[in-house]
Amino acid sequence: MADSRTRLGVSAYAIGVFVLTLGSNGVRNIVGWWGFLAIAGALTGIGIWIFLREKPERFRWYRLPSPLYWFLTLAVVSIIWSQYRFESVLGVLAQIATTILAIVLAYVLTWHEVLRTLGTALRWIIGASFAFELWVSIFVREPVFQNFIDRPEAGEKISKLLYWSRDLLFSGGPIQGIVASSVLFGFIGLLGLIVFGIQLRAGLVGRFTGWVWVVAAAAVILLTRGATVWVALLAVFIALTLALWARRLGPEGRVPLYIVGAALFAAALGLVLFARDFVFGLLGKSGDMTGRLETWQRVIDLAEQRPWFGWGWVSYWAPWAEPFKSLDSKAGIPVMSAHNAWLDVWFQLGIAGLLAFVPLVLLTMWRVWFRAVDAPRRGFGPPLPYATSALWPFLVIVALLVQSLTESRLLIEGNWVLLVLIAVKSRYDFQLPSLDAEPRKQPWRRIPIPRDPVTGAIPTSPR
Repeated sequence: MADSRTRLGVSAYAIGVFVLTLGSNGVRNIVGWWGFLAIAGALTGIGIWIFLREKPERFRWYRLPSPLYWFLTLAVVSIIWSQYRFESVLGVLAQIATTILAIVLAYVLTWHEVLRTLGTALRWIIGASFAFELWVSIFVREPVFQNFIDRPEAGEKISKLLYWSRDLLFSGGPIQGIVASSVLFGFIGLLGLIVFGIQLRAGLVGRFTGWVWVVAAAAVILLTRGATVWVALLAVFIALTLALWARRLGPEGRVPLYIVGAALFAAALGLVLFARDFVFGLLGKSGDMTGRLETWQRVIDLAEQRPWFGWGWVSYWAPWAEPFKSLDSKAGIPVMSAHNAWLDVWFQLGIAGLLAFVPLVLLTMWRVWFRAVDAPRRGFGPPLPYATSALWPFLVIVALLVQSLTESRLLIEGNWVLLVLIAVKSRYDFQLPSLDAEPRKQPWRRIPIPRDPVTGAIPTSPR
């Protein structure tokens, strides 16, 4: 890999990481929990090996975002006072392993390679999901249970949460894809719409191929019928509009834009607080957001008992341990999260955890905003043309934050990988805006660079 300067191996690894973390439920259904853990462990080990082999020149531990250190340190230390110590050890190990995957990708991939490999992984997940739903609708013709969940006894009421697919493709949905959840699949469709749209607009894919996948991602959103995804889609559209407006105004004239942005945020907050029933009624959902308000109240009650440092980090809830065992359930199925990332952090790590998590998110948002709206430069030369591809980290962060209000996925698996990857990469690349210049369509495998005939050394050049 080093001799030929090929990026094929690194790119294949990145695609595998994105497929495993974003499509985790599907992977577990196919290979089981032990198979999933084995693949995750192997990818973590391979990632460390790639990182040591690549030896990123700009890597310094102090260049990692400080709030990330604070958050992970607090999670580790929380094992001491955790009320479910064994589960906390497992949760912390999973959190650290997922963080390692994100850091490796942030340092061994360029921004363009992250965009390309993420897009490829999303195509695999969306394509496999439609193929799976089509297979169920044509050949099975009945709902299919998830493989890692015990099936109910005959005569018991069956929760829709137990199904891998409910055979609703030809009925117009909601479909669940290989991830076994219309909520998760809908968000994957939103990520796909962002990534595929950026790639198409930037000319990084062919027009026919680009439009096919844009339509496929839009179909996912339509067929999953997720209220949160529609709200997130609206937020992404508004964010894109503001970013493009900021580019036109330039750094000196953005005060009106920030006033409009603050007004829109206040209006959205007011609608959620005072007109929630009306807003969610337009989307065909109840005002209690499918029972989430009751879950949030119970989580708040527990968090108030240990407000400063929480009950101990666990990542996914452990439904066999207290207080999770008696906390909440839906249709007889234990709830695996607070359905709100911010409440989950408060519940598990207390106010101290929020003081680490909030800066991590806000600083990342601040950096990707300016990468999206400021023209790239090379040294002290004039500004270069704006890059369409510089917009995607900002739009993805907006989508992640909207979803974090009704789901806790921001703290685990694929969403945590995306958050940490963008946080780390925007942190150490923040003073290198020239890297945001519009990339061109490139082959997956670069042309090999021959060794020096005398010394045998490989000529060094910036990637």
